[in-house]
Amino acid sequence: MGVPFMIQEADNRRIENLKKGLGIHKKIEVIRAGLALLENEMLRSKRIKQWKHAAKLAAKSSHEINKEFQPHSRMK
Repeated sequence: MGVPFMIQEADNRRIENLKKGLGIHKKIEVIRAGLALLENEMLRSKRIKQWKHAAKLAAKSSHEINKEFQPHSRMK
């Protein structure tokens, strides 16, 4: 048997509504679905932070390299 989980009455009503609306049979399945969504959102946020950090690190060198490939003044 698992660890007992104390749920307040208002939360219990919300879980029951989600159970009916989603066609889920058990309360724990609703909670697991919610946890999965939260985990995915957390991982997404971490990836976005990593991408922003990487872009910031690459921006300066990228700008310097792009200068070398600018059209010459005689081609304007």
